[in-house]
Amino acid sequence: MPDDQRLPVTALRRAGNVEARAFGIAGPLLVSVRRFEDPRGVFVETYNRRDFTSVGIAEDFVQDNQSVSTHVGTVRGLHFQRHPHAQAKLVRVTRGRVLDVAVDLRAGSPTFGRHIAAELSAENGHMLYVPAGFAHGFVTREPMTEVAYKVSALYAPDCDGGVFWADPDLGITWGVAPEAATLSEKDLRLPRLAELGAVF
Repeated sequence: MPDDQRLPVTALRRAGNVEARAFGIAGPLLVSVRRFEDPRGVFVETYNRRDFTSVGIAEDFVQDNQSVSTHVGTVRGLHFQRHPHAQAKLVRVTRGRVLDVAVDLRAGSPTFGRHIAAELSAENGHMLYVPAGFAHGFVTREPMTEVAYKVSALYAPDCDGGVFWADPDLGITWGVAPEAATLSEKDLRLPRLAELGAVF
């Protein structure tokens, strides 16, 4: 598959303090929210149901997750949940920096197997909205990186699935060599895209 990491981010949507831009693959959105700075520091309204719904993120988020990754080059993913517990995600970084990736797994999609990627950091404050039907993962670019994300369905182990992060058919440029990456044993055993079969 072609490397889609430089697909243009277009189609700006605005509502209240929220801006969202679409990628060249329908569904995911790169989100930014207004940051209020004064001599004390920074205040950010990280989620507002009204404004997020207005820019196209209307899910009822039911669970918040957070991870801390000790080392640079830690890969978490690529993960998804099958129906009836498929998850949309709203991902942000509270400390450090990641390359965040979403792979289209929607059957019949003209962009099936292709991906988008965006750098999220505590400094830039960007979020990535990943709709259901995509596999999601990230690689850390700074030590002790913290990632927080909302999901639209509770964790359901029986529906848990994933795709091998370094599958060459995905064409993802992670910025870390496989031998230098840190992954869980579970993620190292995930199938390649060609072995996955229909998921969504």
